[in-house]
Amino acid sequence: MVTTRINIPEHLREYMVGKYGDFRDDPIRLPDHLDLYHFIFDLLEKRPSNQQKDEGNLEIVLPERSIGKRPEYYNYLGLRSQRILIRKIDTMMWAEAHDFIDHKKHVDGMEYKDAVHLFMNRYGIDSLTEDAFLKNYYRWRGKVRKKEKIREYSRRKR
Repeated sequence: MVTTRINIPEHLREYMVGKYGDFRDDPIRLPDHLDLYHFIFDLLEKRPSNQQKDEGNLEIVLPERSIGKRPEYYNYLGLRSQRILIRKIDTMMWAEAHDFIDHKKHVDGMEYKDAVHLFMNRYGIDSLTEDAFLKNYYRWRGKVRKKEKIREYSRRKR
């Protein structure tokens, strides 16, 4: 088992540990049917000679495929690869959050704030506030579900 460490924002680390690490600080092992697993495999490169130790707040077990890159040699994620991976994880978390909040609101009849609280507890996310999740959800909803006509402001004149 070969691992590497990457430095990602704290809320994404908490999401990944909650989703794939069972809330333990052990290295995260991604299932091989995920896009993220294959995404990491594609981003792996040979370790530069001047880079001996990985530093970061998230430790990931590297993909082992029967053909292709061997993790003994291809076990490094450069800064550019880490930025790409952070964007992918961020998109994955927000997409799941939006879907979860929508489902809880429209199918189960739960309030938005309660749905956000449930999502944060499900993955152990403490570094972001509920308001941050709600704001992000409302922005996304405004972009995706634009109203045909925005209500005009009608002020009574005195």
